[in-house]
Amino acid sequence: MAITKPQAVLCVTHAVMLQHLQTVATELDVSLVEAHSTEALLSYAELARAAAIVVEVSEFSSQTSQLMDALRAQAPDVPIIVLLEKPSAADAIRFSRYGASDCLDCLSTTEQFFSALQISLAASKNVRESTDTAAAAEPWRKLLVGRSVPMEQISKVIRLIASRRCTVLISGETGTGKEVVAKAIHMASSRGRRPMVSVNCGAIPENLVEAELFGHVKGAFTGAVNHRIGRFEQANGGTLFLDEIADLPLELQSKLLRALQEKEIQRLGGSETLKVDVRVIAATNADLLARVREGRFREDLYYRLNVVPIHLPTLRGRACDIPLLIEHFVRKVCEAEGIAPKSVSPEAVRLLSGHSWPGNVRQLENAVEHAVVMSGDREYLYASDFSLRLDHTTTPAAVSQDGNIVDTVPGSQKEFPEEGLDFTETLRQFERAILQEAMSRAQGNKTVAADMLKLPRTTLIHKLRVLDTVM
Repeated sequence: MAITKPQAVLCVTHAVMLQHLQTVATELDVSLVEAHSTEALLSYAELARAAAIVVEVSEFSSQTSQLMDALRAQAPDVPIIVLLEKPSAADAIRFSRYGASDCLDCLSTTEQFFSALQISLAASKNVRESTDTAAAAEPWRKLLVGRSVPMEQISKVIRLIASRRCTVLISGETGTGKEVVAKAIHMASSRGRRPMVSVNCGAIPENLVEAELFGHVKGAFTGAVNHRIGRFEQANGGTLFLDEIADLPLELQSKLLRALQEKEIQRLGGSETLKVDVRVIAATNADLLARVREGRFREDLYYRLNVVPIHLPTLRGRACDIPLLIEHFVRKVCEAEGIAPKSVSPEAVRLLSGHSWPGNVRQLENAVEHAVVMSGDREYLYASDFSLRLDHTTTPAAVSQDGNIVDTVPGSQKEFPEEGLDFTETLRQFERAILQEAMSRAQGNKTVAADMLKLPRTTLIHKLRVLDTVM
């Protein structure tokens, strides 16, 4: 369904109210799409492209908060106007915390509706224009799909370090997109027009790693019939991405350290010292500090690589980004296959958003590619098109209202013990886990962590102090 003009999607029941809004829409040259229930509203396929959403509710309750969460997940950039009978200041504050741009009385006049919708449409236009402007100014930002707090934090770090030569260590589970972040850093830097060379340290036979990184001279070893430059020289002036750095053989770690410190290398079998100007970005899904303690990774190399650490969240840790990622991958696959654009049904989006995704973003991309291929000529993708078990979903208590806080809830997968449990201690452990995870994702920034948890900063600090006294 192509949108020819901005649309305000409605979910209202009062005939008088609808009449008011139709009058306003005519004045503002906005198309109206009416949904007669919240289920119809959430199933509207073009919800994320609407100019504004007007929804009528009877009162603030757990159901309305869930509705607001669902609307924000499906349409993160669309202004939401809530209509409530005689709303109080407290109602307005509550709904604003859940993402509402305005809270109006159901009995408002046409002029009041006009003003509210006009402001919301202007805000929506400004957001989209600023997003387009930012994307044009920062083309690397298109690589980082998502608007969750962790992804915004990573974008801020990239902006700060882009112009520097410092090494970066990217950590995170398999499939979280470490190489994508490395490409974003490279594109954002002044080296963006120079080559970015990628090396998977775990995929090269151990006896060939040195020659792969530093090159070799003719006759350096059996089979070396010609001179060959290594990855450091190939990346000269640009960026060298060392993936799975934890798998680098111990005897080669000292040579890598020297190359980083002295900015010079020697080809295998040669005596000539070559100067290189390379920015190194390393990545790992292993615990490098644990490897250091075990004597399997050099401590001095670890600190040389870890000048700027970037930890990538799991996909289940930024679940609110899943709808955007689905749209991105569908468009990417359709363009690659040369087929007409497809859309994903709201039901499929909701099911995919609740999946645990142990393989993270890579698993989601593979699932989308499979669905596009299996859908044939159909315009829409349905839940049945995705070849994965959707019974392993994230429990409601395990995910924050914006989908960004807690991966798992302590004890949520365990049966209630026959001997019972200490209720107070269980709650304390649960609270501690949430706070620790929020602080970790916020990289120690209490203000960011408080925003993620929707807590006043002073409350967060107090809770952290109390937990410190019992830990």
